[in-house]
Amino acid sequence: MRTASKLTSPHSLSRPSPASLLFSRCKSSLRRPASASPPSLYQMITEIVPINVRDTEQQATTSTQGVRQNVRQSNSTSQIIAGKALLKATDLEEISAAVHKVTEIIRSDNIQIPMEQRLKVLGIAFTPETVEMVLKRCFKVGSLAFRFFNWMKLQPGFRHTTETYNTMSYIAGEAGEFDLVEKLMEDMDADLCSKNIKTWTILISQYANVKKIGKALWTFEEMRKSGCKLDSGVYEAILRGLCSARKAELAFEFYKEMVLKKMKVDIKIYTMLMDCLSIAGDIVNASLVGEDMMKIAELPETEVLTIMLRSFCISGKVDEAWKLFEEMRVRNLSVDSNVYEALVKGFCRVGRIDEAMGIVDDMKHSLNAGNRIYGCLIDGFLRKGKAWKALELLHSMRELGCLPMVSSYTQVIQHLFRSDQYGKACEIYEEMLENGIEADIVATTAVVAGHVQHNNISEAWRVFNDMKRKGLVPTWKAYSVFIKELCKASNPNEAFKLLSEMSACKINPTDHIFRLVISSLKRNGQLEKAGMAEQQHRSFRFSHRESEQFYDLTEHQEVSVCSSDHNLVCREPPNVLDENDVEELCRILSSSANSDLLLQTLDRSTITFTPELVEAVLRRSQRHGSSALQFFSWVGKQPNYTHNTETYNMAIKIAGSGKDFKHMRTLYHEMRRRCCSIEPNTWTIMISQYGQAGLTEIALKTFKEMKSEGYQPNGDTFKYLIVYLCGKKGRKIEEAIKVFQEMLPSGYMPDKEMVDIFLSSLCESRKFSEARRAVNSLCKRGFQNQIAYSLLIKSLCRAGQVDEAIVLTDEFENLGCKVDQYIYASIVHALLRKGRLEAALEKLEDMKRAGISQSVHIKTSLIVHFFRKKHIEKALEIYKKMREEGCEPTVITYSALIRGFMNMGMFSDALNIFHRMKIKGPFPDFQTYSMFMTCLCKQGRSADAFKLIHDMLESQIIPSAVNFRTVYYGLNREGKQDLAHLVLKMKWSLKKQRMHSI
Repeated sequence: MRTASKLTSPHSLSRPSPASLLFSRCKSSLRRPASASPPSLYQMITEIVPINVRDTEQQATTSTQGVRQNVRQSNSTSQIIAGKALLKATDLEEISAAVHKVTEIIRSDNIQIPMEQRLKVLGIAFTPETVEMVLKRCFKVGSLAFRFFNWMKLQPGFRHTTETYNTMSYIAGEAGEFDLVEKLMEDMDADLCSKNIKTWTILISQYANVKKIGKALWTFEEMRKSGCKLDSGVYEAILRGLCSARKAELAFEFYKEMVLKKMKVDIKIYTMLMDCLSIAGDIVNASLVGEDMMKIAELPETEVLTIMLRSFCISGKVDEAWKLFEEMRVRNLSVDSNVYEALVKGFCRVGRIDEAMGIVDDMKHSLNAGNRIYGCLIDGFLRKGKAWKALELLHSMRELGCLPMVSSYTQVIQHLFRSDQYGKACEIYEEMLENGIEADIVATTAVVAGHVQHNNISEAWRVFNDMKRKGLVPTWKAYSVFIKELCKASNPNEAFKLLSEMSACKINPTDHIFRLVISSLKRNGQLEKAGMAEQQHRSFRFSHRESEQFYDLTEHQEVSVCSSDHNLVCREPPNVLDENDVEELCRILSSSANSDLLLQTLDRSTITFTPELVEAVLRRSQRHGSSALQFFSWVGKQPNYTHNTETYNMAIKIAGSGKDFKHMRTLYHEMRRRCCSIEPNTWTIMISQYGQAGLTEIALKTFKEMKSEGYQPNGDTFKYLIVYLCGKKGRKIEEAIKVFQEMLPSGYMPDKEMVDIFLSSLCESRKFSEARRAVNSLCKRGFQNQIAYSLLIKSLCRAGQVDEAIVLTDEFENLGCKVDQYIYASIVHALLRKGRLEAALEKLEDMKRAGISQSVHIKTSLIVHFFRKKHIEKALEIYKKMREEGCEPTVITYSALIRGFMNMGMFSDALNIFHRMKIKGPFPDFQTYSMFMTCLCKQGRSADAFKLIHDMLESQIIPSAVNFRTVYYGLNREGKQDLAHLVLKMKWSLKKQRMHSI
C-alpha cells in the first residue's frame, strides 16, 4: 500500500480492486478535526467576507458584530469626522453608525440626489478600513459599490489599498464582470498595491467557478512566480474548479501537491475529487484518495467506504460499488440506510431494477426501507417504462410503514401526464393532498403543465393561484414552464398575462421566453400585444438586468410599506426609458423647493418627453407630490406631447395620496375635457384615495357616480372599496356587506386578503351569522373551503370569540377541512391574548400529537405573552430557539421584541433589534416605526422618536399625521418645545411637498 510520499510517484499503478486496496490498511484510531460543513470559498477568505451577506448564527447575535470584528482586526488609529463629531477607530458604535449611513446612501441611490453629491455633503473623511467595510456591505449592489469605489479614487488624500481592491474584485467577479476584474488588477499595479494571497485566491476561485480553467491555471502560475506562498485555500479553489469542469487528471496532480506539502484537505474536497475520478473511470486513484482520507485525514473507515461507494454509484460503476459493499459486510463494518440508498439508486440509474429490488429485500432483514429507498425504486420503474409497477409500489407504501415523498408523487404524475393518462394523474395529485403531503413548487409546476397540455387552462390557473395563496412563491422555472406550455397550447394571451406578472415580480424572463411569447402572439394575429411584449423586453433588459444580480434595499422597503392600492396604477412602463433622463428629472423635482425655479430648470431641459418617461418620473416622485404635479402640468403644455390614461392615473394617485382631493378631481375633469380614455382603474384610484383617508362616505358616492356614468366596476374596484369600508377609520360595515353581495354575482372572486379583512370586520362588529353566510357563499362559488374557514376561525379569534372558533373546528371534518398549522396559530394567539396559557399549551400538545410543527406566528405569540407577563427570560429563550431551529423571525416577531424590551425599560436592547432589522432585514415597515415611536414617547425618549421620523423619510416611508402628533405631544410633555416646533415645521414641509393646492 502506498504512503503519502509514494502517492506522488508518476509511474503506473496496478491494483486488483478498490476494496482490496483499502482493506489492506488498518483502521485509523483517531480522527483529525475536519470541517464537516466547510464554509463557502468566499467565507474561507476571512477578511473579504461581506459583513451582512452570509446568514450565520454569529452574525445574528448583533447588528454590528461583524463591523466590530473587522475594526478589531485593523490596527488603524485613523479618525472619522462626521459633522462636528470626532469618531476614533476604537469607538466602534460610532464607526458602525458612520459606515451604516454611507451604506444607506449608496444602496438607496435610485431616485434622489446623485450618490456622489450626498456623500460629499456628509462630510466624512474616509479611511481605507472604512471604505472596505462599506464595500462589504454593498456586496449585492455591485454597480453602486463600483461607483463608490471610483468616487473614492478622486477624493484628495485617499488611496485604495490591497484590501479595498480585493473586496471590489470579489464583488465584480461574483457579478461575472471579468473585464472589470482585469481592469482592477491593472489599476492595482498602477497604484503600487501589492497582491497578497487573498487577491490571488479571489482571482483563481472566480475564474474556476465559471469554468475558465485556462485563466485559473494561468493565474495560479502567476501567483507561484510572484513568490506568494501557496496555502490550502488556493489549492482548494483550483481543485473545486477542476473537479467541476471534470478535469480529473489535472485535479489529481494538484491534490498530490497538497499531499506533498502536508496541507490539510477538507472532507468536501476529498469527496468532490473522488466523484470526479470515479466519473472519469480512474478507480485506482479514487481508491488512493480514499486511503488518504483514512491515513492522513484520519476519518473512520466506515465513513470513507460509504463515501467511496456513493462515488462509484454516481459514476455508474455499480459493480465496483457492489464489491465494496460485500467486503464491508464480510468485515462486519457498519452498513446503514445511506449505503443501501446509494446502491439502490445506482442500480436503478443503470437500468438494473431487479438487482435493486433484491438489495431492498436483503435490506429488510436488518433495516427498515424508508420512503427514500422506495422513491429510488419508483424512479427506476419509471425509467424502465414500468409505470404500473411504480403505481403499485406508490399505493403499497403506506402498508410498508411509510408515506411516499412529494418527489415520488411528482415523478409519477409527470409520467402519467406524458403518457396521456390525464385523469389518473389528477387522481394521484388529489390522493397526495388527501394523504397530508403538501405540494411543493416542483409538484405544482408539474400539475400546472399537465393541465395546460390537456387544454384545461382554468384548472392550471387555479392550481397556480392556490400555490401562491398557500405562501409558495413561484420561481423562475415555474413561470417559464407555465409560459412555454401556454404557448405550445396556442394560448398566447394567457402567456402574455403571465409574462407581465413575472416581470412585475422582478423575476427576469430570459430572451428565449420573451421571443417565444412574441412569436406566439404574432402567429395568432395579436400584433398590438406582440409590440407591447417587445417593448417590455427592451425595457426589462435595460432596467432590470442589474436587479437580477443585485438586491436593492430601497425597492424592498417600498414594497413592504406601500398601501394596499399599490397595484392600481399600471406597472413600470414597457417602453425603453433612458434611466439618466428619469434620474435627472427626479433630482430636479426633489431638489426644487421654489416653484418658479423648478419651471425655469424644466424650461432649460433638453430631454424629449414621452408618456412612458413622464409616468416613470411621477411614480418615483410621489413623496415630492407638489413638484411632481407641477411637472405634470408643465409637461402637458409642451409641443408634440400629450398625456395618456396612465400618466393621468398616476397624477390622480399622487394628488390623492397627498390628500389634495380638490386637485385630484380637477385632474379627472381635465382628463374628460381632453377626451383621454377614462377606465375603471381611474375610478378605482379615486375611490381608494378617499377610502385610505377614511372618507368612506365620499368613496361610496364616487362608486355610485362611477356606475351612473356607465363604467362597470372591476375586481379591484370592489376589493378596495370593501377593504376601506371595513377599515377602522370610517368603517361602514352595512355598506361593505351590500358591496360584497354585489361583487359575487358580477363574476369577481375576492382574493384572500379581501376575504380576511371583510370577515374580520364582520366578527369585530359581532355579525357572526353574516360572516358564516359570506363563507358559505364564497365556497359555493368555488373559493377553497380550507382557506375560507381558516380565515373565519382567524376572524373569530381576532374578535375575542376563541371558544366559538374552537367549536367551529369540530365541524371541520364534515366541511371537508382540516385543522392545520394556521388554524392552531390563530387559536393559540387568541388564548394567549386572553391570558389562558394552560389552554394554549394544551393546543400546542395537540399539534405535537398531530405531527404539526409550530409556526413562526405561534412562537411570536408566545414571545408577546411572556413579555406581557414580565417573563423576559422565557421570551428570549423562545427567540433563541427559533433562530437555532432555522425558524426565521418576521417583522412582527422583531416588532414584538422591540415592544417587549421597551416595556421592560431595556432601550438599548430594543435599539439593537431595530438596527439589526435595518441592516439584515426584514426591514422595518410603517407599523414597526409607528409602534417604536409610541413606545419611545411613553418612556420619555421623544427625542429618539423624533430621529425615527427622519429615518422613515430616508427609507421612503411617509410618516402619518398620528406619528407627528405622537412625537409632538411627547416632546412638549418633556419640556422640549424647540424640538416640538421642529416637528411641526417638518410636518408642514412634508405637506407642502406633497400637495399641489397649497
